Amino acid sequence: MAPNMTDYAQTVRDFRWQVPETFNFAGDVVDRLAREADGPALIWANAAGEERRFTFSDMARLTSRFASALAARGIGKGDRVLVMLPRIPEWQIAVVGCLKLGAVPIPGIEMLTAKDIQYRVRHAGVRAVVARAEQAAKFTGVMDEVPVRLSVGAAPGFEPLDAAMAAGDANFAPVTVAADDPAILYYTSGSTGQPKGVLHAARGLYAWRGSAFYWLDLRPGDTIWCTADTGWSKAGTSILFGPWSCGAASYFYDGPFDPKERLRLLEKYAVTVYCAPGTELFRVVDAGIGEHDLSRLRHTVSSGETLNTAVAARWREATGIPILEAYGQTETLMTLLNYPCVPGREGSMGKPLPGLDLAIIDEAGNRLPPGAEGDIAFLTPNPQMMLGYLDEPERTAAAYVEGPEGRWFVTGDLGVTDTDGYFYHRGRNDDVINSAGYRIGPSEVENALLDHPAVQECAAVAAPHDERGEIVKAFVVLRAGIKGDDALVAALQDHVKSVTAPYKYPRAIEFLDELPKTMTGKLQRKVLRDLEKDRAAERKAPHVARA
Repeated sequence: MAPNMTDYAQTVRDFRWQVPETFNFAGDVVDRLAREADGPALIWANAAGEERRFTFSDMARLTSRFASALAARGIGKGDRVLVMLPRIPEWQIAVVGCLKLGAVPIPGIEMLTAKDIQYRVRHAGVRAVVARAEQAAKFTGVMDEVPVRLSVGAAPGFEPLDAAMAAGDANFAPVTVAADDPAILYYTSGSTGQPKGVLHAARGLYAWRGSAFYWLDLRPGDTIWCTADTGWSKAGTSILFGPWSCGAASYFYDGPFDPKERLRLLEKYAVTVYCAPGTELFRVVDAGIGEHDLSRLRHTVSSGETLNTAVAARWREATGIPILEAYGQTETLMTLLNYPCVPGREGSMGKPLPGLDLAIIDEAGNRLPPGAEGDIAFLTPNPQMMLGYLDEPERTAAAYVEGPEGRWFVTGDLGVTDTDGYFYHRGRNDDVINSAGYRIGPSEVENALLDHPAVQECAAVAAPHDERGEIVKAFVVLRAGIKGDDALVAALQDHVKSVTAPYKYPRAIEFLDELPKTMTGKLQRKVLRDLEKDRAAERKAPHVARA
């Protein structure tokens, strides 16, 4: 267990990675805590008022039963398992149970469509799936391709998870997993094509605890509520791997977002660390925060999108607690953070996590001086770094730049530093849209729109938005004879929701006669992005009355 940080500069100077040769999170964290320091691991509740509580010894036993059930059905080390579950305890049980067996879990949100599922099953060679019975119909097209199918509840073609686990071995021995063995696979949107499969090693699960020690500032006795959805890597680090590595408990709530209910639950469950995207905090801070006893809350953090400075100020005024932002990616997890022991600076992404070397670099991999804009990059090798994009060696290689000091992973974000080493975000250098913490590839939206008979051409870009940071805006060229109106906007939005994950739908649509293109016919999304930025700036500019 690492001590909580009190001096950033000294911690950075003293830090040395001590990654073990083998690491199985299920055995080396969960089972060890069950033996040596058993305590609360998970508190779950839902909108209906149901509640379940689990200690580390409960989780050790349940994850063993899950691993044993998979093993009895022919699943072994290295096999890939799609875990498509919402915020219910079976999610932790399934993910950690896979790790105990040495299988590779693929967390996925329930908003995935049948098409999304088919892509993941075929791209990753999925051999087992765990899902709720209500989602089983989405797997109809791949039933013959996935030999093991377990469901929470009864569903045709699926075996009930509870029955499978009841026959499992509660003392299943964790499989030996080398530090560089594949451990978990996340899918994340890119600027082109299908989502990328980001494959991480067991060393990543070990290394990600750093952000829990130094940013989340967790310790035994804490209860953290991270509201991220289960398919995102953020859920892994701030709901599961980070908190449990610190011996802290996670609060897990399965219910719709209601800002007043958020405050009630923060009070009821005496949450000490609250982790939420800026979009959520935007709503919660104005929902009667002064009416609730949040005296146990000592720490609030946010990531996934840029935090509105006005929201941060209102939160601090209401609670006395600053919101500490952090920056990371699916490929690297948390890398730039603000810390409790480091004075914050308005608009800053923070400073590198101890053990990481981040810099602003130019195209040749040279470090740039303070004030110079360039790519935010991450010097490798480093245990937090992904193994690569699954079965895409060219795409993996393209993400790196060789420089005088070594090989840099280029994040795709632009930034600058100041003379004291604080980083500041200056936008993306690609077309990925970051809306309320969701990464959305424009091509996924465009492909869905092009599937509609009214659409001839289209382009999806990020449009600035006060609450969500960015929204998806689509510029659409219609086929001859079709009129663009509000009814068609609604129809196109509904169509996108029906063919891809609903969070990707364009919240704004504008009809154009033609799209901006280069002389060679290549779409110029940047022209449209800049147009939306200019419009947003104009809306915010003070209007001067004319005589």
